Order: sequence, then structure tokens, then C-alpha cells
Amino acid sequence: MKHDHILVIRFSALGDVAMMVPVLWAAARQYPEARFTVLSRPVARPLFEDLAPNVNFMAADVKGEYHGLKGLNALYRRLVAKQFTAVADLHNVLRSEYLRLRFSLGHYRVAHIDKHRRQRRRLVAPEPKKERQPLPTSFENYLDVFARLGYPISPENLCFRSIFEEKGNLNLLPKTIGMKRSWQQWIGIAPFAAHRGKIYPTDKMEQVLRGLIGQYPEARFFLFGRGKEEEELFAQWEKTYPQSVYVSRELESIYQELILMSHLDVMVSMDSANMHLASLTDTPVVSIWGATHPYAGFMGWRQPMENTVQVEMDCRPCSIFGQKPCHRGDYACLNNIRPETIIESINRILTKKTIARKQ
Repeated sequence: MKHDHILVIRFSALGDVAMMVPVLWAAARQYPEARFTVLSRPVARPLFEDLAPNVNFMAADVKGEYHGLKGLNALYRRLVAKQFTAVADLHNVLRSEYLRLRFSLGHYRVAHIDKHRRQRRRLVAPEPKKERQPLPTSFENYLDVFARLGYPISPENLCFRSIFEEKGNLNLLPKTIGMKRSWQQWIGIAPFAAHRGKIYPTDKMEQVLRGLIGQYPEARFFLFGRGKEEEELFAQWEKTYPQSVYVSRELESIYQELILMSHLDVMVSMDSANMHLASLTDTPVVSIWGATHPYAGFMGWRQPMENTVQVEMDCRPCSIFGQKPCHRGDYACLNNIRPETIIESINRILTKKTIARKQ
């Protein structure tokens, strides 16, 4: 008897791919006889390799080996050989649309994500046309695709907590990370994002770091982010604040970063991939929102709204992804967030953890 084999496509940014994890875990749990193969960029492999026995990962470099129409045709031929029975397009861009078309012509069952573009335009429209209503979350959109393919997922199976059974194994990290003391707070800080409209001013974030060090002198602070700006800033912070560690200088892979995240008491992040990665390790995230808004559907898995930090403004949100320039020119949505407000949110989470630990 031939079992179902579902191809799941998402090539985009790591945060969007990370949001597939809880849904795919639930699908694999509810349909153990089916196989699910994720097609994504190579960087996403650690998120799916050990997710479930019936989940596989297939890397595709669509900007290199499989670039252009010729490359996509080669990728399609490779995919057809896997004998899929259905295709879930969770991306719905030109590349995935072309693959979807090829599969449709081959009489495969195919479904794709609804991005609710009309509602998105209304959400970011200027007043008085703005409609500030929450859109379906990415998780709900992904669930809808599986349901239309014939694999509805029941609410009781949407119980994913972490990609680790307990916590990640710290012994797999360099000795410079070390073991966590029972009395010690580990706090992650990820102050960057892909676009200017999502980045809290670094001088204000340094005030957050300085304030936390004053309140938690025994804590360790792990600085997350990869890139030239991050490297320059974090090198300065490491010199100024010996309690801080530039993570990418110590760790080699996203999997190692996930291990470390699983031991954090709290992560401070923008609306970025690090918010989603930390969410996949059952770590509470204080998320900071500027040009974007949780109403667009990109909150981290199981992260409550009370952990968000944002200021209400008539122009917010002005962008779904944060790439549009500020029409005011001052990014008040970010600059008007007080460092003390972020610290208060962190304190609330750490206090809850301390109380739970004593009970």
C-alpha cells in the first residue's frame, strides 16, 4: 500500500520557515502513516532534522544551483523522483508557483497559502482607510493549507512546546559558554532585524543592557545576530560589559544557537527570526515592534501579547515587513519606546520564573 508523501515548500526568510515547525510537528503527530518532506533553504535544516520520524528535509539553493527557470526545472525533476502524493505550497511566490504549476499539470493534489493581501493593505493603509484588525496568523494560514489538502489538524495536536525534549545539551557547545548556575539568569538580546523599521535604536538597547546589568549583576547576557553591524556593535559591548557574550563568535551553527536559547530565562528580540527561533525552544520572548505589528500575524509561537513592547500611533502599522521608509522621517514608533518599559517587561518574566522555581 502506497502511503501519502506530502511535499511542503517554503524558501523564504528563516523566521517564516521557523513558523512552520509547530504546524508540521502537529501534522506528523496526527498522521503518523504519512511522510512529510520540507523543501527549503539549506540554513533551515536544523529545524526539521529531528522534528519527527516521518518528517524529512530537502535543501534547495534556489539562488545558486536551482536559480532561474532552468534551475527550477531541474529541481522539479528531482522532486518528481521522490513520488510525492500532494504538495503544500506555504510560500506562494514565483518560484513556488512555478513548481506548483508543474505539479498541477501532473495531476498532483496541490494547495497554497492565502496571504490575505487585501486585508494586509488595509492594515497598513494611512488613516482614515486603515483597518486595524488582526489577520489570521501564519500558523493558521499553514493549517488551512493542510486542511485543504485533506489533512485537517485537530486543536489537541497543536501542543508543540520545543524542538528539544527538555533543554538542549550544553555539552555540545564550546567551553566558553559553560554550564548555567541554578541562581543565575541567562538573558538573550537580539537587537537587529532585516529592515530599519523593525530595529530598536542601538543606543537605547544599550541602556536596556546597562539597566539589566545593574539589576542582575550575576546574570550573563548573550548577544544574538550575524552580520557586519552586529559584529562591530557586539565587539564594543563585550569590551564594555564583561557579562556579555557575542554568540556568533562562539557558536558555529543555528543548532548550537537553539541549544543556547533553550536555556535562556528570556529573550529580547525585534520582530525577527530570533523571536521565532527562541519561541521554538519554549523560551519567553519580549518582542519589540515598530513599523510592523502583531496584528499582521507574525507573533512567535505561544508568545502572549503581554510580552510585546510597542507604542500606539495612528500610523502604525505602516508596513507588513518593515521595509518601507518612515513617512514621518523620525521612526517615532521605535524611538518613543522607553528602555525602562522593556526592562519592566523582562523583570515581569524573570519574577514569574523565580516564583515558579521556589514552588
